[in-house]
Amino acid sequence: MPLIELKIPNLGESISSVTFSKWLKPDGSVVTLDEPLCEIETEKANQELSADSAGKLIWVAKEGEDLPIGALFAKIDTDAASSSSSTSPVVQETAVKHESTPGSSNYATGTPSPAAAKILSEADIQPSSVSGTGRDGRITKEDAVKAAQAPTPSAPATPAPTAVLTPAKSESYSRVERREKMSRMRRTIAKRLVSAKNNTAMLTTFNEVDMSAVMALREKYQDAFVKKYGIKLGFMSIFAKACAKALLEMPDVNAAIDGDDVIYHDYADISIAISTPTGLVVPPVRNVESMNFAEFELKVKDLSAKARDGKLSLEEMTGGTFTITNGGIFGSLMSTPIINEPQSAILGMHAIKERPVVVDGEIKIRPMMYLALSYDHRIIDGSTSVTFLVKVKNLIEDPTSLLLDL
Repeated sequence: MPLIELKIPNLGESISSVTFSKWLKPDGSVVTLDEPLCEIETEKANQELSADSAGKLIWVAKEGEDLPIGALFAKIDTDAASSSSSTSPVVQETAVKHESTPGSSNYATGTPSPAAAKILSEADIQPSSVSGTGRDGRITKEDAVKAAQAPTPSAPATPAPTAVLTPAKSESYSRVERREKMSRMRRTIAKRLVSAKNNTAMLTTFNEVDMSAVMALREKYQDAFVKKYGIKLGFMSIFAKACAKALLEMPDVNAAIDGDDVIYHDYADISIAISTPTGLVVPPVRNVESMNFAEFELKVKDLSAKARDGKLSLEEMTGGTFTITNGGIFGSLMSTPIINEPQSAILGMHAIKERPVVVDGEIKIRPMMYLALSYDHRIIDGSTSVTFLVKVKNLIEDPTSLLLDL
């Protein structure tokens, strides 16, 4: 019989294998062209694979299995589709007559329809224990409903055991353990973090920034900004624009090492760390130096929504020359962020806290934030990292100079 082999497609240069998450169609079910068959998981996103032809689905891969690119995951028997679609009315009439012929069977015999398979699965009933009344012995939805509603045979009665009095036992703790396989995204994150720690000469420099001017700017213009652009002016866009300006002035911080070469970038593609239910992702916002604040905020909003829904494309996950992460939204006061390879630096933002600081010889209460810049000492010198962080600090404390490009 003619079989079409379905293989894991090429999903990008950096992806060599995938995790086969789950089947969306039962084994042996008849599928149509382009109908979603299964879901696979990569280190960047989840993706559905569809049928290349109509026919009977034959499972090959198992759920939870790791498969290399090009591996066979299913087959489709196209005879099933051609026989059902091209049969003439006369032949169909003959087929109907033969349906009730005792002893006749084919691939459909005992195979549940998709709806029936779902009902049987939820009721924990094996298809082999259900008699199909559909065409060629197929198990219909009605067959599955009847099987699910059928009373469970009761166990033979046994004499009640003699009650034995035991001391009451109260336990307020648990000793339950469970083992779960790490998701492919979590495994990739772990691998890259260890690689960054082991393969870069990573150091971190700290500074603090007075957020008074930025907070006053946002308070003064927030309503007008929302009215014009339909989105709030956040701290991230101001920091991103400040970093983009400093990156173009200090190209070493915006560069990457490739073997014995250094790749310099005349643009600022800033990756933004976004927390999702499955792990941290860092999609880049491209050409931040050429964006205004509203364009940046709208782009981050779009990327964040896609990240949390698992809909980021591979292109949207690739690239970036510098990264910003904001642990402050979770309450972090200070941290040492890890470099996002192959980039050479990452800026860590933190929580804003009111603290006493000396201003013009007087102690005043100001909203302060600690900044952390982790950098690869192989390409960025200590003086360069400190100068970069001071530039960002000065732009944040005097946002007018940022707006005027001074």
